[in-house]
Amino acid sequence: MKRKIYLRKKPLAEALEIIKSAFPWAEFLKAEKIPSRKARGRVTAQAIYAKRSVPAYNAAAMDGIAVRADNTFGAHESNPLRLKVGRKAFWVNTGEPLPPETDAVIMVEEVHQVSEDEVEIMSPAFPWQHVRKIGEDVVEGELLFPSSHLLTYWDVGALLATGHLEVLVKERPRVAIIPTGDELITPEKATPQDLARGLNVEFNSAMIASLVEEWGGTAQVFDIVPDKPELLKAALKQALSEDFHLIAILAGSSAGAKDYTASLIEEEGELFFHGVTMMPGKPALFGRLGPKPVIGVPGYPVSAILAFEKLMKPAFEQMFGVRLPERPKVRAKAGRKIPSRLGTREFLRVKLGEVSQRKVFIHLKRGAGAITTLTRADALCEIPEELEGLAQGAECELEILRPEKDLSKAALVVGSHDIALDILTEFLKKEAPEFDLSFAHVGSLGGLLALRDGLCHFGGTHLFDPETGDFNVPYIKRYLPETPLILVHFAYREQGLILPRGNPKNIKGLEDLVREDVRFINRQKGAGTRVLLDYHLEKLGLSPQHIAGYETEENTHLGVAIAVATGRADVGLGILAAARLLGLDFVPLFRERYDLCVRKDFSASDLWQKISALLSSEAYRERVASLGGYDVSEMGKVLYEQG
Repeated sequence: MKRKIYLRKKPLAEALEIIKSAFPWAEFLKAEKIPSRKARGRVTAQAIYAKRSVPAYNAAAMDGIAVRADNTFGAHESNPLRLKVGRKAFWVNTGEPLPPETDAVIMVEEVHQVSEDEVEIMSPAFPWQHVRKIGEDVVEGELLFPSSHLLTYWDVGALLATGHLEVLVKERPRVAIIPTGDELITPEKATPQDLARGLNVEFNSAMIASLVEEWGGTAQVFDIVPDKPELLKAALKQALSEDFHLIAILAGSSAGAKDYTASLIEEEGELFFHGVTMMPGKPALFGRLGPKPVIGVPGYPVSAILAFEKLMKPAFEQMFGVRLPERPKVRAKAGRKIPSRLGTREFLRVKLGEVSQRKVFIHLKRGAGAITTLTRADALCEIPEELEGLAQGAECELEILRPEKDLSKAALVVGSHDIALDILTEFLKKEAPEFDLSFAHVGSLGGLLALRDGLCHFGGTHLFDPETGDFNVPYIKRYLPETPLILVHFAYREQGLILPRGNPKNIKGLEDLVREDVRFINRQKGAGTRVLLDYHLEKLGLSPQHIAGYETEENTHLGVAIAVATGRADVGLGILAAARLLGLDFVPLFRERYDLCVRKDFSASDLWQKISALLSSEAYRERVASLGGYDVSEMGKVLYEQG
């Protein structure tokens, strides 16, 4: 089959208009009758009127005595009025019907019992005092809910109270999800051997099915379809023969040699568009097969979920006739400059924090295949097509992904990456679950500059100064002379060469990096590890230009270790703990000091006090030391204070 290359991508707004107008979505869903007890989250198919009044009788709203109001006139503190119980006063409890010919309740606290059959009151009652009258809440025949109303749990109570044991609702939208790809395997069948030979676990279908269910629909996931047009045709034929409202084809929507979705839809039905100017999600497509809508979403996980969410949510809203719940929004400032492609609407995953009473966000890596950028993200930042990015400090609106997160109890940690800081989060959650840490790995220097600009609370740093032989303090004095802060020691770390198991190329030191048969993986500019590397290369008289891979960068020690473990590089510079974690070899080279640079105003917070206590705890120190290559004997010691 001929490769389909998309040339005319649609702007997101235009793609949404095409989807909305392509089908009579509002006519898709039939009505079905269900028990009212199970109606939460369903949408009414017709207007619902009360079958009975609530309350159905005049009811006491307080504990006390029921009286006829005009029998109490004249009562006063100077002229107490006595009433006979059973004749002009009747004891009632909250919710009980009022006795005949009574129209008011006097609270028990305002009643003095003189004897078993007589009470005394000090003030008169007025008609309908402390009484829930018939129909006070709902009157029989009154409109409860219009058609296309999303029922809540309190609506369920109103239905039952007004006599509706069953309710007519719109059926749930049914979605067929067809994952495709020769390289895919189900999570249940995947083995280490399968993954080692290049198979990928298929989980996009589970994510999209969960999203469909969150929107009130149901999903059926088909078996994985290999990249053969005839097999995809057969799967589509099966989906078309069954009672689905929407068909979603996962992967196969791009422009690769095995991407057949667009061509099949074009041949068998109608292709409305192929390609959307959004990122991630650009290869998405939409069309018609017979009477049914078909969406093709990209194979990369973040692209898949964002494309389906942004393109299909309006269709679900039209089917139901309601606006589905939206995520809360908040305005925040960009912690770093963010370049973006003109003409493409970009959805960035970001970490969010509150520094000195202003909200700040730092974007995570952009990769469309990195599902953890969504699991770790606090919010989505949408950059419109007409912008080439955001300047540092620019304010924009974010879509909150974790509304449960209390920003006032979260710290934005920006700087050098360290595995032990991940463990700090684990310990913090056990000790004080109300607190949270959000990390952005930008390197030591990037963290110091973020601290200077008020864009984070604290960060890790291990910048070596060749002139003084000291770590961190010279850089603080140079780049942050006016910033009030404290420098807290975290650990001494062992830096060295991370190598494949068995060290097949017999790499023993930095001198081997200039060998023609050696590929190196570096850290990003501004990272303390890179500063240390450059210092020692210069000391040895080695030129970075002679190192293959010197310009290839990773942002974390684990990123370097994975590059070595997967064969992308023969060697990288990093910490022993990262090598140990992946079972790699390690040649120790340097001992360095890794510190935490903390804003002084944050150091007085309850969150930092909790972190400080953990740094002093034996349990945490022992756990860090067990990683290998850490000296934690002085952890938590304040080394320097400024401002």
